[in-house]
Amino acid sequence: MVWLDWVLAVLALLMIILVMLQAGKSQGASGAIMGGNSKVFTNTKERGTDLILSRLTLGVGIALFVLIICRGIWF
Repeated sequence: MVWLDWVLAVLALLMIILVMLQAGKSQGASGAIMGGNSKVFTNTKERGTDLILSRLTLGVGIALFVLIICRGIWF
């Protein structure tokens, strides 16, 4: 394996961990079908650890995407 493959594997694992640490933001399909307390159009701000996890997930996702594109071009 090339060094880039190792970096991609670590980033992928980190992405999985970050996504699993985040709290759910909706009730899922059952809330949409049953018309539950939908807060789709409310303006809520993330704070504290939710904000940090969200930004880390975005950063790792962008890095993962760019490195996958680079790997496809280089190899």
